[in-house]
Amino acid sequence: MPKKVKELSATEVRRLTHAVSKTTGKPYNALHSVGGVSGLLLQVTPSNAKSWIYRTQIAGKRRSIGLGAFPDVTLTQARDKARETRDKIAAGIDPVQEKQANRRALLAARLSTVTFADAMADYIDMKAKEFRNPRQRQQWENSLNTYAIPHIGKVPVREIELPHIKAVLDPIWHEKTETANRVRARMENILGWCAIHGYRSNENPAKWQGYLDEVYPSPEKIKKKGHFTALSVDAMPNFMAALKKRTGTSARALEFLILTAARTNEVIGDKRINKAGVTWQEIDLRQKIWTVPADRMKSGKGHRVPLSEAAVDLLKGMTPGDPDSLIFPGSKGGIPSNNFLTKLIERMDFKITTHGFRSTFKDWARENTAYRDEVSELALAHVNSDATRAAYARSELIDKRRLLMADWERFCSHGDKKQEGGKVISISEVGA
Repeated sequence: MPKKVKELSATEVRRLTHAVSKTTGKPYNALHSVGGVSGLLLQVTPSNAKSWIYRTQIAGKRRSIGLGAFPDVTLTQARDKARETRDKIAAGIDPVQEKQANRRALLAARLSTVTFADAMADYIDMKAKEFRNPRQRQQWENSLNTYAIPHIGKVPVREIELPHIKAVLDPIWHEKTETANRVRARMENILGWCAIHGYRSNENPAKWQGYLDEVYPSPEKIKKKGHFTALSVDAMPNFMAALKKRTGTSARALEFLILTAARTNEVIGDKRINKAGVTWQEIDLRQKIWTVPADRMKSGKGHRVPLSEAAVDLLKGMTPGDPDSLIFPGSKGGIPSNNFLTKLIERMDFKITTHGFRSTFKDWARENTAYRDEVSELALAHVNSDATRAAYARSELIDKRRLLMADWERFCSHGDKKQEGGKVISISEVGA
């Protein structure tokens, strides 16, 4: 007969410790029989963590079954669990497999109840770490809360099919095509993420290629073109002449924006997200270079802008400040409001947008000069994946861009006329 183990009391169990090697003196896990139920052991680690283990045999194989941690599971509870486990084995039930099956069922039940709203919140929380601009999160949430959540917010993602997606997109596909396609893409991303995490297994009903392209007309063919209203190239000299007559920081900021072909937030920042515009530390007047930091660029990469003589003179005429001081502050000295330049244009009685000046610059470069397209594209800090343009981008073409911006300044100030004392550059002379 096997030796009967003494039944330890709760006090004696609390006193049990880990083991120590007699040869090396190193501590290691100890297994103590506590009696009451054959095979019931208390495991004690060198960190004094204690847990219950029930050792037995199932179908001829030795198994160690965890019964929980001590003291969360008391001695009495551990003995009851061991007896329950022993009885299940005697009845032909494998407690380990039963526990795994219960766990799988619980997980399946949880997965089956994940709604689109739940998945959307989790996905955006994850994706927000990649967003360079906090407004991107707000844009995702606003569009989905407006158009998707009212229709599918409470629907479990495993049940979402084509009719659900159509309920979202049908009302807006023709009237708000660009918004509808953006909502579609975001739903596709979320449902794809759900599939990866096991929340659904069906085909993604929000994908375009090979699915919704058979349901809706192409957004490229039906969307209303929403180009920024731009000043015509021929009107640029007169506009610049009118602008130069105006005083105030907003007039100088707009003039600087035009001369550098920059975006609005690169010059004056974005007050909505507390992002400052150009500061003195970004300007190198000796080298005549403005270095726009990466966090203010749409591409996420720093951008060097060669400054024309007019741009340099404009900066020299501004009130100097500390390195981190704004060159074009708002009325109260901080970041200007987002309509800082727009209101100026309205006061000048022009129905154009600030961003449209970049289009004017591009049209001028394409129609009035012989500079290669890559030069003006780099001046606009446009990102292009084409291998040839990527090679140009690495070199930045600073010298050619400096010539381009000097010609742009000359055109803005004098039109097609030769600047007094200046050099006339033949189109054939302009570098490729």
